[in-house]
Amino acid sequence: MHTRAGSRVALQTFTFIGVSTGQSAATRLFPAWAAELGLGDVRLVGCDLPIHAEPERYREVVARIKGDRLARGGLITTHKIDVFESCRDLFDAVDDYAELCRETSCLAKRDGRLWAFATDPISSGRALAEFYPEAGPGEVLCLGAGGSAVAITVNLIQRRAASRVAVVNRTAPRLEAMRIIHAKLGSDTPVRYVLNSDPRINDGLIADLPPGSLVINATGMGKDTPGSPVSEAALFPEGGYVWELNYRGDLKFLHQARKQESSRRLHVEDGWRYFIHGWAVVMEHVFEIDIDREKIARMAAVSETERPR
Repeated sequence: MHTRAGSRVALQTFTFIGVSTGQSAATRLFPAWAAELGLGDVRLVGCDLPIHAEPERYREVVARIKGDRLARGGLITTHKIDVFESCRDLFDAVDDYAELCRETSCLAKRDGRLWAFATDPISSGRALAEFYPEAGPGEVLCLGAGGSAVAITVNLIQRRAASRVAVVNRTAPRLEAMRIIHAKLGSDTPVRYVLNSDPRINDGLIADLPPGSLVINATGMGKDTPGSPVSEAALFPEGGYVWELNYRGDLKFLHQARKQESSRRLHVEDGWRYFIHGWAVVMEHVFEIDIDREKIARMAAVSETERPR
């Protein structure tokens, strides 16, 4: 939202912390969302940081939000774990999911105190519920072990929506961190942690899945970095579900799945609805509002022109 030239009206701000926020549809859509939700005069401020930036970079941004009386809070993509680890002492309070997942996707103020929330377990559950059946939970292969992967697997395990989970990542620390989080859930859902960066190995893991399984690309490949975590030889499970968390970029993984959509009877989802739900849940926390199904539908309707085709 904008003020007139020469206006002295100071707008409230909502900070968007990411890697390439100017390319995100949210930057263009936020004014329409704000109008639909009745948020008043608030301006979205983009803040781009490199992946795994120096801790001081994260601390500067969080301290600025905390100290600015006009700053309502922030939404964090890509940097969720790094922000939490770098700024834990700057938060006055954290919610249960942030404490469990050791990440934050949402910064919000309550009575002058800065809260860190992890909202992805909520938004991922809402997005999954739109296409993944609750009955007869199948096996899940999650490629990637970053913040979104943690949130999604926590949601699946808590709801007993997976008979078995396998998580693949190219670095061991992220896998170990996820293992610790899953252990705190006290669930009997079997989880396998696979250290791997070779797409051909991932192809083999997909080939081992039974029909009806869910395969998730949570690596960031296809948006934050080019390419796909699987090769062109990957064969997705018959009657399965394929979820590409990205909605923009080269989306190679998504295109690979869509080539098999008919022949393998796949249900293929991109990250667009997850994107909508992600912003909605954060705005619920930051602006202390409820966004029901009708409002989600209105947000989606005004967003449709920005949806990549």
